[in-house]
Amino acid sequence: MDVAGRRARSSAPARHPAETGLSHRRRPDADSTANSQLWTWQGQQLTTRQERQERGVPISDGKPSVNSANSHIPQEFRLVVTGGGTGGHTYPALTAVRTLQARLAASGGTLEVLWIGTADGLEARVAPAEGIAFTSVATGKIRRSRNLVRMLSRANVRDMARVPLGVVQARKAIADFRPDVVLATGGYVAVPAGIAARLCRRPLVLHEQTVRLGLANRRLAATATRIAVSSESTLALLPAAVRDVAVVTGNPVRPEVLAGHADKGIEALGVHAFDRRLPTVYVTGGAQGSQQINGLIGDTLPWLLGRANVVHQCGPAHADRMRQHAACLPPDLANRYYVTGFLGPELPDVLALADVVISRSGAGTLAELTALGKAAVLIPLATSAGDEQAHNAGHLQQAGAAVALLDKVTSHHLRDAVGPLLTDADLRRGIAERARAHGRPDAADRLVDVILAAASR
Repeated sequence: MDVAGRRARSSAPARHPAETGLSHRRRPDADSTANSQLWTWQGQQLTTRQERQERGVPISDGKPSVNSANSHIPQEFRLVVTGGGTGGHTYPALTAVRTLQARLAASGGTLEVLWIGTADGLEARVAPAEGIAFTSVATGKIRRSRNLVRMLSRANVRDMARVPLGVVQARKAIADFRPDVVLATGGYVAVPAGIAARLCRRPLVLHEQTVRLGLANRRLAATATRIAVSSESTLALLPAAVRDVAVVTGNPVRPEVLAGHADKGIEALGVHAFDRRLPTVYVTGGAQGSQQINGLIGDTLPWLLGRANVVHQCGPAHADRMRQHAACLPPDLANRYYVTGFLGPELPDVLALADVVISRSGAGTLAELTALGKAAVLIPLATSAGDEQAHNAGHLQQAGAAVALLDKVTSHHLRDAVGPLLTDADLRRGIAERARAHGRPDAADRLVDVILAAASR
């Protein structure tokens, strides 16, 4: 991908509200919800959807556009990206960069990108591989604890002392690069770079992947130009002082994830012995696998295969052990079980094949599952930062959009959760539809709108 030091072209400009006579403003006491907006049309206030329709005002979802500056797509755009450490912070940023590049490319614009990260984070490998200029800065990880004494541990004090150095390094990088916008997607490195953006007086856009703001974004929220969140429910959880700059975009999902085909999944895996009359379950614990989920599947495998086909991505370190489980199965059940350490380009097709997914509940995983509309049984990672996975899973379960196993999980709990989804197609379909209602497959485009709008402020 040609983003740093090379030229990219951008999309045809959308019409500016001023060109159509349409503008919007906030009520003086409004928060960031859709009901707080007043529309004006040729000087008249239009407060209802019907009034806007009668006047011929363009309407999409009844909410104002997050970006009135999108009509003025620049011919040259410079973006600093900061965030990473894990895929949950890295890949949304990368997807946003790709989408912005494509937007600019369509109308002859150019994009220059600098990624500020840590030397040992995932972003240090991903950015250069994508042709994005990369520089590392010092930062420190805060080891969280409910015990104040542990929070003041030697390791935490040492790491926090590194943040000022990171701010100095990031400030120099931003001052030299002169970006139009700084996009921060979370992770510890976002803190020094976000502070540096403020010091350099550059617009700062935060993106939050989870329902609750992560630690880095909480530290930066007060100085952000815009805060892009992934869920409507996040708005009420924000400090009142920053709600006016918040907008719901969703969590960007790689477009290839949305383009899978079930039949291609069968071909790619060579699972022609699958019984297509049965539902297919996709089990994953993430790229490295999950010992907990693998153990639960091993304990329930004969029962599960009596009711479904199973594709199990168990992690490279666990593949041999799971294959030993498979070797003990009767042939008719073994034919319906496909186990692999890792899934690569075939993942979108496997997701398309799956009727039910058993997985963790990280923000990236849930963004993909909801965008696709998949019925899922979620087993949160108990050690996730701020218990965010349990919060994410509980949020979807409350909406009837997933089944979440939030407490101690046994094989009996898993059977009780999965069984009804395998035997009741209507139940499975209803959960999938509610999951899709929470999905935002256009999240990357929405985030790009926010980035462009911030640059015009």
